[in-house]
Amino acid sequence: MSLITTTDELEAACLRLARHPFVTVDTEFLRETTFWPILCVVQLASDDEALAIDALAEGLDLQPLLRLMADEDVVKVFHAARQDLEIFWKLAGVLPTPLFDTQVAAMVCGYGDQVSYSELVQSVCRVTIDKSSRFTDWARRPLAEAQIDYAIGDVTYLRDIYKALTARLKATARQSWLEDEMKVLNSPATYEQHPERAWERYKSRARKPRDLATLMELAAWRESEAQARDVPRSRVLKDDVLIELALAAPRTVEALGNLRAVPRGMERSRAGGEILAAIERGLARDPKTLPKIERERRNGANVGAAVELLKVLLRQVSDESGVAGKLIASVDDLEAIASNDKADVAALSGWRRRLFGERALELKRGRLALTVENGKVVTLEWRDAEPGAPT
Repeated sequence: MSLITTTDELEAACLRLARHPFVTVDTEFLRETTFWPILCVVQLASDDEALAIDALAEGLDLQPLLRLMADEDVVKVFHAARQDLEIFWKLAGVLPTPLFDTQVAAMVCGYGDQVSYSELVQSVCRVTIDKSSRFTDWARRPLAEAQIDYAIGDVTYLRDIYKALTARLKATARQSWLEDEMKVLNSPATYEQHPERAWERYKSRARKPRDLATLMELAAWRESEAQARDVPRSRVLKDDVLIELALAAPRTVEALGNLRAVPRGMERSRAGGEILAAIERGLARDPKTLPKIERERRNGANVGAAVELLKVLLRQVSDESGVAGKLIASVDDLEAIASNDKADVAALSGWRRRLFGERALELKRGRLALTVENGKVVTLEWRDAEPGAPT
């Protein structure tokens, strides 16, 4: 068991770790009762050692850790890094760089969609992880030895996984593909919380400009309230209540109280008054200034059929290349491509275009066919089907 609880210990450990080309990193945090995550434990490992940092230890200064996270000479290896990175960004405005996310790398290397850490450990290291401490209370002190051992285990196997995936990426010349994905994770914009954009999570529920306007104001109010009180969004308003309010748009205390989804008594509380004010702001918006409501793209038989064919092509490309289909293109991407050859989607740029996008456009233009051979879907170029035809 190696648990760091003092700044001097942390400084010495980070100096040792900084001598290595990479360190594996994981965090344990709580956010069940808060909006912002509470960092409890940080685990680090190099080829020489593995340790845990008690982030809640009294008097502990995390600056040595933050300097290590910013050290350009040391690759920081995470699995499913997004929530961990959000913690560092909120803590000190620092994003660990250079970054390697083993979950994303595994998707590039043929391990399927969003493979879990335990699945990778089983596949690469041939070890089954003990999950008995998975749902432990990481804020409780003192930490038990079993908790610390469990936490450190999350970074020890990550070393071998990192080495295996980097070797596979090099062998397939796909390092640049992963680097493209890391740009999103390394962008501060990914972690900035903008209340005015909170409505985007629910934009598919708005069918009319009025619905969208009230949704935008209500979602922004809830987001600001949750951040200010540091509570989960659902503690302010549950999602279903938010949507019902946006669609019903009550304008009086009585109308608000008559909605079944609204908790009893809320209509006469401070929150009730602010909800009604947000609705009024929404109704006062000029419809011409609102974002366009995205209509269903599958508004015609031809588009719907094209989407279904593109799904089959995506599955074929994924199976052939070993890259997870979810990483190559989303359903939204496919619907956009079905409607527009020049759609501004990730699947039509960079390595995705070379791998899938060009073939998707060829399929739409009738220059590529899908057929089945020996029980597997394969692509067939029209000129191959018709020998001697012009190319």
